[in-house]
Amino acid sequence: GRATGVHTTEGPIKAEIVVNCGGQWARQLARTVGVTVPLYSCEHMYIVTEKMEGVPHDLPVMRDPDGYIYFKEEVGGLLMGGFEPEAKPWNKDIIPDDFEFGMLPDDWDQFQILMDNALIRVPSLEKTGIKTFMNGPESFTPDLNYVLGEAPQVEGFFVGAGFNSMGIASSGGAGMALAEWIVAGEPTLDLWPVDIRRFAGFHGNDAWLKSRVAETLGLHYKMPWPQREQESGRPFRRSPLYDRLKARGAWFGNKMGWERPNWFAGAGKTPDMQYGWGRGAWFDAVAAEHRATREAVTVVDETSFGKILVQGRDAEAELQRLAANNVAVPIGATVYTGILNERGTFESDLTIARLGRDKFLIITGSAQPVRDMDWLNRHVGDNAHVTLTDVTGAWTVLSVMGPHSRALLQKVSRADFSNEGFPFATIREVGIGHGTVLASRRTYMGELGWELYVPVEFAVTVFEALHEAGARFGLRDAGYYAVECLRLEKGYRAWGRELTPDDTPFQAGLGWAVKLDKPGGFIGHKALVEAKGKPLTRRLVSVVLEDREPLLWGGEALLRDGRPIGDLTSAGYGHTVGASVGLGYVRRADGAAIDATWLESGKFEVDLAGTRLRAKLSLRCPYDPAGTRIKG
Repeated sequence: GRATGVHTTEGPIKAEIVVNCGGQWARQLARTVGVTVPLYSCEHMYIVTEKMEGVPHDLPVMRDPDGYIYFKEEVGGLLMGGFEPEAKPWNKDIIPDDFEFGMLPDDWDQFQILMDNALIRVPSLEKTGIKTFMNGPESFTPDLNYVLGEAPQVEGFFVGAGFNSMGIASSGGAGMALAEWIVAGEPTLDLWPVDIRRFAGFHGNDAWLKSRVAETLGLHYKMPWPQREQESGRPFRRSPLYDRLKARGAWFGNKMGWERPNWFAGAGKTPDMQYGWGRGAWFDAVAAEHRATREAVTVVDETSFGKILVQGRDAEAELQRLAANNVAVPIGATVYTGILNERGTFESDLTIARLGRDKFLIITGSAQPVRDMDWLNRHVGDNAHVTLTDVTGAWTVLSVMGPHSRALLQKVSRADFSNEGFPFATIREVGIGHGTVLASRRTYMGELGWELYVPVEFAVTVFEALHEAGARFGLRDAGYYAVECLRLEKGYRAWGRELTPDDTPFQAGLGWAVKLDKPGGFIGHKALVEAKGKPLTRRLVSVVLEDREPLLWGGEALLRDGRPIGDLTSAGYGHTVGASVGLGYVRRADGAAIDATWLESGKFEVDLAGTRLRAKLSLRCPYDPAGTRIKG
């Protein structure tokens, strides 16, 4: 289960740590020990011209993203290459061991789009001789980011691969981060965008990789529109309801391979997703889904949630040690908690449902099951009687949310959904139509509602039962764009944005989910006890624009009295509030605590592409801060 060295043609090398920096060979090298490194090579081409008049040796590198091309000086001429929007995968699943510095045949047809655009940008190329045509394979990951970190399948086996054009720019930082990970036994900062655990085993499928990287190469110069989705290798993972949602006009995004409905154009309509910085065709549709959740009832297919079954006589004791909140609750109760590292910062946030004396179900984010399974398995005691099983694909999840959710569920079930019969944070088995499901009274949208965990064989049955009864209650399908806007109005945090290995629960405003008095403590307990008495000079705040028109996307700078103090981690349009809303961390430079008085006394602005917009910052969410809507 762990690396002990490397076998080479010169003999064995013993080592406790092995780092796979095998370039485009990293994929097949990792496969020999059962590790997935999703890389696939594309043919990457460039030309070198004869000497050209007016090309000095210190000519700056030129890039023309609209033309997918770049230029740099080379021996008095130009080296011109690019990243065409539809690349040519190298038709070679197994790369020969002796191919180092090997070249591929010229392909002028593939290079034509780059050559045509280069002639537009540098017309003198037409009369300049070409000295060299280079075509060599270069490997790419499914999302363009490189792969870094300890493989979840083999302890002590690290990977640093898939860098391609980012390799030189990232080399110093990536090397430092990898070295610190090896020494500390865990990442010392937020590396989630490049963490090897963002991929699962199925991402190593050669046929899928070949399809995906044809698009990935072109992302280097493609416009990074907000909401942009990759289009290749899809559909990939599908909910049992995929075809029904598609017939209802769903426009799908993808996360961890799952096809997820982002918004609905309406039954029989083809969604027209227009990428841009303003209000596209999706905006009004999302507004209607948002309002239906606040005023009536919606159903969202959230099958992509990660689900991990924890079983064994030591399950409670181990989860108590791993979770910051108290999970020693009665059967039928659910607990929201953070999973922390020794620094007291987030490794994950999740909900734990107690299904039996020795049986718990963990619900986590769509992107996190591999990471969470790895972290939990590494931290469960060596002699603990506990098994963890990823059961994500066994359950469909339907979130039924809104003030009419109780009436709808009562219509299709004989169970008692009243406050007395089904309190908040409880989970139980109920019948929905002819299907039997686990119903959990939780919400990520700030309204009365239930998450239904439906065995996949009952997914269609339950979905149809809800819609057959739902018309009288105003039931509407909703997608993830609406979920995002709803959760931001309510100030709910998201993993990877508001909750990262750089953030503590106190900074994130989740101190209520930390039980420092829990017997035996938990991982991160010591760090949080030390932090408890110190002023919070960095805190998460809710942000609401005063101007109702502009759209925020996240990443915008936050200013107080004209000086930068932080940025937005998430943003969207709050259709109930009537303006763009967001969450972001702010920092106070004078070392004093950030409190309501400091937030009320300053002039706050959001810098949107150079335009400063007045905003209100608060420690309280802008919608229903008392939580009365959730109580129903």
